[in-house]
Order: sequence, then structure tokens, then C-alpha cells
Amino acid sequence: MKTKDKPLVWLHGEIKTPPMSSLARIESGYLLRRLQTGEKLSLPHSRPMSLIGARCHELRIEDENKTWRIVYRIDSDAIVILDVFDKKTQKTPKKVIENCKRRILMYGY
Repeated sequence: MKTKDKPLVWLHGEIKTPPMSSLARIESGYLLRRLQTGEKLSLPHSRPMSLIGARCHELRIEDENKTWRIVYRIDSDAIVILDVFDKKTQKTPKKVIENCKRRILMYGY
């Protein structure tokens, strides 16, 4: 990691095989690494999640039989991981949104 790269701060969730397939885990790592170097991602890889808060986004990882989501926030000094979950419906579950908001408050920004 270069000194200008932002660290990942994990507030909740993890990326591991299983439950993710090896390919989904590798794609997750690749996309997170791009974020660390300051690259801005957009659809189809990432979309804004303003419902959760400012600078919040959701990575989309297609897996063999499910779709993974990584909710993150871009801070000036870090990429903050708020949640990792498999998404079963079009809408983000209300509980995930509430938990992410709570984690942001607890984090202190």
C-alpha cells in the first residue's frame, strides 16, 4: 500500500470464502483496492447510497447464485466498510440501512 492510499476501516462484515465464492472474493478485493487508490467507481460496480448518508455507496458483487453488497463510505482518510451482506430483493433491507446509519454515528463522523 502506498502512503497516499486510504486504509480500509471495517466496522462490520467480512469478505471470505465461503460464503463468497473465490471469484466474488477476488472481485471484492480488486474493487476495494481501486477505492483505496482514490478511484471513483460507478455503475455497474458501485452506486450512491445517499439514504444512508453523505459519501456512502454500495459495491455490487455478482456471485454464482447470489448478489453481494458492500456498503462503504469514502472519508478523507479512509474507506469505511459499514456492512457486507447478500441481497435477495431489489430494495436494500431497512435493517441494513438503520445499522449502517448507527455505525456511522458510532464511528464519529
